[in-house]
Amino acid sequence: MSVPKPMMRGLLAKRLRFHLPIAFTVAIAASLAYKFMVAEPRKRAYADFYKNYDAVKEFNAMREAGIFESARPSGE
Repeated sequence: MSVPKPMMRGLLAKRLRFHLPIAFTVAIAASLAYKFMVAEPRKRAYADFYKNYDAVKEFNAMREAGIFESARPSGE
């Protein structure tokens, strides 16, 4: 019994023909999963938050709490 000779000529091309489509499929599936499972819910959450967010009201609340050094509370 002898060991068969390894295929050396065209080995890279043969392996790429098999693995390249699989790699592209996995990459596209991962990117779509990230988009619809992470990015879209995050965009929706930010949109919902800023729909009712009042920056001036938040600023006044922080000013009254004494957070800012440059903006004194209205009582002082």
